[in-house]
Amino acid sequence: METSTTVPVTTTATGLRYGLLTGLVSIIFTFILLATGKEGNGGLASIAFVIIIAGIVFAHRAFKAANEGYMSYGQGLGIGVLVGGISGALSAVFNYAYRTFIDPDMTARVMDQMRAKFEEAGTMSSAQIEQAIGMSMKFSTGPIGLAIGIVSGFLLGLVFSLVIAAITKNAKPEFE
Repeated sequence: METSTTVPVTTTATGLRYGLLTGLVSIIFTFILLATGKEGNGGLASIAFVIIIAGIVFAHRAFKAANEGYMSYGQGLGIGVLVGGISGALSAVFNYAYRTFIDPDMTARVMDQMRAKFEEAGTMSSAQIEQAIGMSMKFSTGPIGLAIGIVSGFLLGLVFSLVIAAITKNAKPEFE
């Protein structure tokens, strides 16, 4: 006679799975923006936040579905941080590879756009503009840019998860 028991899905497994899926969707979206030359469009770039939020919400739903509808706030927070971190790491590696190997001139184009926006605003001197662009260049390219992208993914996952986990939690009753 066979006995089948279902093993509850762990927060780590759910976070990794949905982090990879969210990261892949983010990479595809970013590639579309880069291929169409819309990487400087702030409105379209904000869709990246929607992708991360959706990834966290779907991960919470999947975890709750596999665990009899229950998820504590801490579990939701952990899942969300993992989703954001894994997705951010994948996106950072893609950005690094894209800027380094596929389109090395992209960074110069983005810095030129930034320079034009600063000059248009007229609130900074040319020396201040050059200093700001130099700092931006330093922190957005190379290994430093890669590290900042990964850390930003975890922080973004944390910030979004603080709110989303509070909404989607359904703690298991203590005396059941």
